[in-house]
Amino acid sequence: MEIKQWWDDNGVPRLINLALSDKIVGIWRNRVLKHVTGDVVELGFGSGRSLPYYAESVTRVYAIEPSDIAWSKAADRIAAAPFDVVRIGLDGARIALDEASVQAVVSTWTMCTIPDLAGALSEVKRVLRPGGSLHFVEHSLAPDKAVATAQRIIQPVWGPVVGGCHLNRDIPAEIVNSGLMMDRLRTSYAVKLWPGRPWAWFTVGAASKPG
Repeated sequence: MEIKQWWDDNGVPRLINLALSDKIVGIWRNRVLKHVTGDVVELGFGSGRSLPYYAESVTRVYAIEPSDIAWSKAADRIAAAPFDVVRIGLDGARIALDEASVQAVVSTWTMCTIPDLAGALSEVKRVLRPGGSLHFVEHSLAPDKAVATAQRIIQPVWGPVVGGCHLNRDIPAEIVNSGLMMDRLRTSYAVKLWPGRPWAWFTVGAASKPG
């Protein structure tokens, strides 16, 4: 097995589980997930760190997670969840659910890693019911010129190390371009000082499928 493939399969899931621990990003998860209701698709489910933050009004979570290591680390959180958690796959880039089948889709620091984000957002729109929403917290391309320049400089090295993460994607713009309507958006730096700023421009919000 190539070193990069080994790292992507074994190192990246463990790194993400540590980097996205509750102590570091729990407050951000709470901001986005407290608004979620009904049947949910979670993109990049990881080790299930979102589960404790879902409201009681959530009825089922369809978890998209390709890593068996991440899924195994989620076992205790899945067992403790007060709703069903069902692991689903992708048929190519297609979410394995019917059209207009869920009330919500959740992405927490996942849209930065999806190779074909436009295609993925098309699938998000397909599986959402009319009026359903994509709820997200992501790092994104910063509005400050110096920070954005740093993000673009870092990207060629950063991406391969962390499973294809893109610091230089304008996530809100990608969402709007997909045809979803931005209903709520909050942006700020999670870290105010250098050298953390290129990694810390966070966007939190929700975008709905036209009814």
